[in-house]
Amino acid sequence: MKKILLYTFIAAASALATSCNDYLDCEPITSVSTNVYLYSETDLAAYAAKFYNDSENENDDEYGNILPSHGSATYNLGLFQKDNGTDDQTADSPSKLFIKGQYHVGDDDLWHKYFRKIRAANYFIQTVTERYANREISGNDANIKHYIGEVYFFRAYIYLTALQNLGDFPILTEILPDDYNAIREASKRRPRNEVARFILSDLDKAYEYMLPTAPVSNRLNKDCAALVKSRAALFEATWEKYHKGSAFVPGGPGWPGASMDYLKDFSINIDSEIKYFLQQAIEAADIVAQGHNLHGNYASLFNSIDLSGIDEILLWRKYSVNSDATSYHFVVSYLQRNGGGNTGYTRSMVNSYLMSDGLPIYASTNYQGDDTYEHIFTDRDGRMGQTILKTGDLLSDDPNFATWIKKSDGYGYFYRPEIFEAQKENSNPTGYCLRKGLNTSGDMQSTKESYTGCPIFRAAEAYLNYIEAYYELNGNLGGNCDKYWKALRARAGMSTDYQKTINNTDISKEKQDWGSYSAGQQINTTLYNIRRERRVELVSEGFRMADLKRWRALDQVKDVHVQGFNFWDSMYQLYTNPQAEDAVTPIPQITLLEYGVTDKTANISAKSDPYAEGKYLLPYRKNAANIGFNGLNWNTSKYLYPISNKQFRLTTAVPGSNEYESSTIYQNPGWSRNDGTLPEGE
Repeated sequence: MKKILLYTFIAAASALATSCNDYLDCEPITSVSTNVYLYSETDLAAYAAKFYNDSENENDDEYGNILPSHGSATYNLGLFQKDNGTDDQTADSPSKLFIKGQYHVGDDDLWHKYFRKIRAANYFIQTVTERYANREISGNDANIKHYIGEVYFFRAYIYLTALQNLGDFPILTEILPDDYNAIREASKRRPRNEVARFILSDLDKAYEYMLPTAPVSNRLNKDCAALVKSRAALFEATWEKYHKGSAFVPGGPGWPGASMDYLKDFSINIDSEIKYFLQQAIEAADIVAQGHNLHGNYASLFNSIDLSGIDEILLWRKYSVNSDATSYHFVVSYLQRNGGGNTGYTRSMVNSYLMSDGLPIYASTNYQGDDTYEHIFTDRDGRMGQTILKTGDLLSDDPNFATWIKKSDGYGYFYRPEIFEAQKENSNPTGYCLRKGLNTSGDMQSTKESYTGCPIFRAAEAYLNYIEAYYELNGNLGGNCDKYWKALRARAGMSTDYQKTINNTDISKEKQDWGSYSAGQQINTTLYNIRRERRVELVSEGFRMADLKRWRALDQVKDVHVQGFNFWDSMYQLYTNPQAEDAVTPIPQITLLEYGVTDKTANISAKSDPYAEGKYLLPYRKNAANIGFNGLNWNTSKYLYPISNKQFRLTTAVPGSNEYESSTIYQNPGWSRNDGTLPEGE
């Protein structure tokens, strides 16, 4: 038992020996003796570089998989499928979080995962800051400080992920001694507002230490710290605002921390905390937004091989085709397979795009309906056509492009989504395929490997963070809100008159957008359009679930049936009556699942299904075997993940006992301490 504890919480992190020019495309570095390690600038650079790693193993405990990436073959579309399981985007099956009886205590041990990574950061910070203060580290002083700042940043980023998923969390800054009671003490959870303040403090140190431009390419800089500070502060402010009065906020009714003796003296002024975090978000976001212009071409931020020199991009991950399997990804390959990757946009997401004049689709006479791709895309927000595929879009300019795609003059063009594809990795579940990330260069098709760059941090987020935080704090769009909002609209090629959008928004017609709710009630039209702008700008970049949770925008999700494209008005003709030159492969047999029939062999939902409204594809109702067949339901306990039983067993008063009540850790609201159990209400 004690060895398990020590493995989880103690020991020095693996030490590293060499460095490379591009640390986001870096080989694993061999361990060396800590007796001679971390005494030079090169040592510090190499150690910090490990945190950038994009590991094949998504459960990599100690290093890597911290920052966004396109992953490898294992991840299919990498970053661009991170919004699966929300109202924006979905795979052929929903997230288990929305299905009763599917997610249990112990399904994930996030606590262990975060502790391992924090331990590695703490070893570096504790060791290096002491040596730096004693002038024991050789090299360029500015560079030494920069690498120290990097690790402060990574510790903050790991803590932010823990805060988002687990809430209250221990605040650790040192390597723990080989002592059971010391570990029990260190495992005590601190209220989430304190954790958030600790994160901001680490990011302030990172900003202070890091250079405006990193010593080598593709490494963090001080503006990355400011951006993430605005993200963390906005997350905590809005979480506390919208979960106020619940067990998910320290001091709220039923807050489990109140039962712990070590928190008996804790008190909080929740309104003051909200105000503090909003102000911090505004100031940090403004630093980034003032210093970086938006890039003129939205699509190129996601489909370019080289993102260097783009002012909006603060950090990106570089890939290349060589013998190292970790240096490339498969994003472009999957998108070229008729928008595959087992992910697709929902009808809700598509309907959130405004017309080019800034009007919602229901308020504009220019909206032509959704019966064909041509009608859907006519006169819409420019980001829509750069994000979603439509018939006729170029997939590849390779003359030898795959024969199953419609061809014209030797080039491959998108014809129809592969909604019947047997191989899920090549399929699209909704009829709205991703174009975001698609590179049409023939060079990209020469092999299945892709090497487009992955944007990690971009300044557009700072623009959005500023607008939202400013409005949440002040209730108006003063300050730089007008400047930043108009810049986002102008880049999209649409009307910059956001007030016209607000004035013409009917919130009762926005119910399919989960972001129109907080705590079960729809919000005002100004705040909704701030959230809508964020949704459209950041779609498929992994923000949506965290946003929905901090806004408490899932309470109303009860018996929801996600819809895809309008299949039955005319889109079905793409499958039943194609021209000979349009498709070489046989037309799939459409097997309907008629409403009320429990057939498990169907491959398309029925027009007669009441949730189809007589026309829409239902990705979870193609056959009765799908876990989402009966609809999506949210359990409020799932706003936070549970802590696994293992962590309670490792922190009892008597080592190895089953007296979990004596543990220094408390469980999150609505969950028990026993693995395999469901949340309350399921």
